[in-house]
Amino acid sequence: MATRRTVIVSAAAGLVMAAAAAPETTATIGGGRMYGLIGSFKAQPGQRDALLAILLENVGTMPGCHSYVVAEDPEDADAIWITEVWDSAESHRASLALPGVRDAIARAKPLIAGFGQHTQTRPVGGHGLPPPA
Repeated sequence: MATRRTVIVSAAAGLVMAAAAAPETTATIGGGRMYGLIGSFKAQPGQRDALLAILLENVGTMPGCHSYVVAEDPEDADAIWITEVWDSAESHRASLALPGVRDAIARAKPLIAGFGQHTQTRPVGGHGLPPPA
């Protein structure tokens, strides 16, 4: 299993979850390169709603982010899943330096108990994404 660099990410106070020490993978589509992440993590007991609020602040303001979905795990009262699609791995990586991202990370860290599954994906299309070439 790859070593993890745990990152809770937000641009303009929205968050993007990624644990990305594994080699980044991208897929060419519609003249661009897309990059995807799917991951889960656990909030401290009883803190999921507070963490969700941070994750959902200003969603949709992240440059290069095509899709950012935050979901509750219906079988675990403390678990959260995040699914992301970016125009490139570079856009995702650049988002980590934004002031809003850094602020959200600082506010979210105390509410996080641990990390679960994580995978990088190669998005090839879907509702809301650029059409295939």
